Amino acid sequence: MQPTTDREKILAASLCEIRSLLAGYLGSHNEASLEVRQAAHLAYATHNLAQSVLEGSQGDVRVCLSAIRAADEMLGSEFSKTLAALGLEVKASPGSGGE
Repeated sequence: MQPTTDREKILAASLCEIRSLLAGYLGSHNEASLEVRQAAHLAYATHNLAQSVLEGSQGDVRVCLSAIRAADEMLGSEFSKTLAALGLEVKASPGSGGE
């Protein structure tokens, strides 16, 4: 694994902080605006990968992509399509019937 750059550390730390700030907006039945709930779930889906950057360890991209896909399915967001356009394979979450 290549050394983590300062830019990667800043982005990862910021994402972990955003996840903490939005933690109260998790859940499919939260009454916050849809955009806030989508942001909360995206931050939650990616924070373990961000934490691995900060720890200098190898995060599991497949788990992260699966969590993003699950959040998309729950809240009607399409971030997994954005990632697919960047060449990242986003598989259906287990049990979704889209595998």
